[in-house]
Amino acid sequence: MNIAPSISGISIRLPNERWQHIIQRHADIADKKELVLQTIAAPDIVRAGNESALMAIRQLESGKFLVVVYKETQDDGFVITAFSTRKINSLNQRQQLWP
Repeated sequence: MNIAPSISGISIRLPNERWQHIIQRHADIADKKELVLQTIAAPDIVRAGNESALMAIRQLESGKFLVVVYKETQDDGFVITAFSTRKINSLNQRQQLWP
């Protein structure tokens, strides 16, 4: 299991089972596990996700972004999914939570 601190200081878990599930659906980020954890700890921006989830977003390259969706509780949190996208306009419609 891997853990990264979120911007609010909550430990976010990325269990191996969850990582396997993510890369089965999003094979293009299979070699970016460390970057997923770094995105949680030091995102470019955090936006509101669905059902109280948070979306940590980091630019991978010009026009391409890594999105890590996770939930926080008072004590800890967990990764729901992660994916890369070029559809920044749909992300920009979500509420910005940080910075």
